Amino acid sequence: MSRASSHALKHPPVTAPSDNPAGATSPFPEIAVAIERDRRRGRGAQSNDSGRYEAEARVAFDDGWQSLDDLPPFKTTVSLDTSRKVITRNDSPDIGFDRSINPYRGCEHGCVYCFARPTHAYLGLSPGLDFESKLLAKPDAPELLEKELAASDYEARMIAIGTNTDPYQPIERERKIMRGILEVLDRAGHPVGIVTKSALVTRDIDILSRMAKRNLVKVALSVTTLDPKLARTMEPRASTPPKRLEAIRRLTEAGIPTTVMVAPIIPALNDSEIERILDAAAHAGAKEASYVLLRLPLEVRDLFREWLMANYPDRYRHVFTLIRDMRGGRDYDSQWGTRMKGTGPMAWMIGRRFEIACEKLGLNKRRTKLSTDHFAKPKRNGQQLSLF
Repeated sequence: MSRASSHALKHPPVTAPSDNPAGATSPFPEIAVAIERDRRRGRGAQSNDSGRYEAEARVAFDDGWQSLDDLPPFKTTVSLDTSRKVITRNDSPDIGFDRSINPYRGCEHGCVYCFARPTHAYLGLSPGLDFESKLLAKPDAPELLEKELAASDYEARMIAIGTNTDPYQPIERERKIMRGILEVLDRAGHPVGIVTKSALVTRDIDILSRMAKRNLVKVALSVTTLDPKLARTMEPRASTPPKRLEAIRRLTEAGIPTTVMVAPIIPALNDSEIERILDAAAHAGAKEASYVLLRLPLEVRDLFREWLMANYPDRYRHVFTLIRDMRGGRDYDSQWGTRMKGTGPMAWMIGRRFEIACEKLGLNKRRTKLSTDHFAKPKRNGQQLSLF
């Protein structure tokens, strides 16, 4: 392994499609950007570049002694997150919640387009393969949540879970942190909105159905594609599309309000599936639908570019041209109000197709609004119980 302190070597620029057509050699041929396939089998990212806050970069190169042959494959490891609070606040004007919970940091699903990847840089880790293999869990999350809900100045509003990393990623099967959080929310009568790509959410139908009877929960399943090959490549450890649709059916049959999210929509890759995804989800029982255009903040741009060149090199130029047409000529525009949907003729057409399909299928006729009427603060340790 060698080290390079140069920012140019650490973060090679992403050249515009017109200047760097598919198959072109890297402007830094001495740097092996991609990790060998066998070492990253079952992962989404192609590389593991250092985080943007690191003063040094670690780059793998063959020194002639076959030293790369000794490197082990990327295995999932889980560390403990010792945060003293679990509810995260935000004041973003274009999202429908002001608080959220993330039971885990990093996500083993390995979705290459995940906009949460750059957050791993805050930990001194790579938004690439580290994000999907070096995970942090918050085992104390249920206890911390109960403590925060019991605070004298706490006012109940919907808590969103799954907006950053998936609460039902594979390690949840053993850790059961999300289930513990739901038990606290159920006891407190607190509303929650869940977003996931995992059929594991059906494990908690017993709790979710109880909460649904009091209008305390809604669940959104993200279905990006119905193509199993594309799903396996782009979201390698997430549930398959048929399992997600089956999860929608089971949740709906249990009386739990369910939404389908066509997210993200990637031009020239899965945008042709919008109507089919909505149709399949509606027939599975979903009553609401939403969509989000592909977002490429910070390191996600380079990671998505590498993945696209490795798996769909013939579409690279076209995909990035359309992305820039919908982002004001840039790879990404983080402006409030447009970052989720984009701008321009192509973005408008996607929006109209989505709206027309929803109207034909009867989706979004009614929006589920969760209730805070049942909320009762948990009793703090040592607090005297009321007689009446």
